[in-house]
Amino acid sequence: MTDQEHLWERRVITKLAQASLKEQRRARRWSIFFKFLVFAYITFVLFVFTEPDISGAKIAQKHSALIELQGIIADEETSSADNIVGALRNAFEDEQTEGVILRVNSPGGTPVQAGYIYDEIVRLREKYPETPLYAVVSDMAASGGYYVASAADEIYASESSIVGSIGVRMDSFGVVDAMEKLGIESRTLTAGENKALLDPFSPINEKAQKHLQAMIDEIHQQFIDAVKKGRGDRLKEFDDLYTGLIWTGKEALEHGLIDNIGSASYVAREVIGAEDIVEYSVEVDVLERLVDRLGASVAKVLSKEDLTPRLQ
Repeated sequence: MTDQEHLWERRVITKLAQASLKEQRRARRWSIFFKFLVFAYITFVLFVFTEPDISGAKIAQKHSALIELQGIIADEETSSADNIVGALRNAFEDEQTEGVILRVNSPGGTPVQAGYIYDEIVRLREKYPETPLYAVVSDMAASGGYYVASAADEIYASESSIVGSIGVRMDSFGVVDAMEKLGIESRTLTAGENKALLDPFSPINEKAQKHLQAMIDEIHQQFIDAVKKGRGDRLKEFDDLYTGLIWTGKEALEHGLIDNIGSASYVAREVIGAEDIVEYSVEVDVLERLVDRLGASVAKVLSKEDLTPRLQ
């Protein structure tokens, strides 16, 4: 091959390499551009469709303050004690608030978080005796949801609402027999004979089970005492009242678990006498909520068991 042919090949290869490099740079620029567009679009959508957080806003006219307690009552959830308590304080501190409505739609949660909210409602009612607080049940106020509601001056619900479930649960499971059949053995190491309480991969520990049962019995009694304190003589005591059963709103009214049938708008208009409703609920950032839920889902998948007592 002559020098001219070598030179020609070198030039062709060089041009091809340069063309490829230019194409890669062009593709990279377009990729960055489209990623920027997607990011801008998502930002725009979140800005448009996410309502502003009006917690703590001072409203110029007399109104009924509304706080939503939705979903599980637990740390890092929308209805965590921090969020609900913060909203309650803002509502009570506003001089234009004629009355506070806590609208409950919850299957329950942890006794600690529900207890925090209950105690704060009691404190705020004592500090602001002229500002009543009414709990309004939408679909459900069960277990921890009812725990919180029982601290209100009065409780309202729909005839079809689910109310009650005054009880405590703690979940675990056992796979010892299945492991034996499959030839699998547990190699859990502990320091402390009771460290692996209710380990699903080991035979049940009767001592640990007895200890945990006593613990949730104590929490159950705390729940019962809170309901009795909040409802007082309005409760109609009967055998199944504290067994974890649930009732419709109509039945709950007969048992003294609620005071009347009515919605939030009814309470604002007919009971408080301030038809204008202003919401004080804490608005959680959409992206933050999404990340938190993803993290919680991953944690549940990785966790073997859940030994957290739940009012649920």
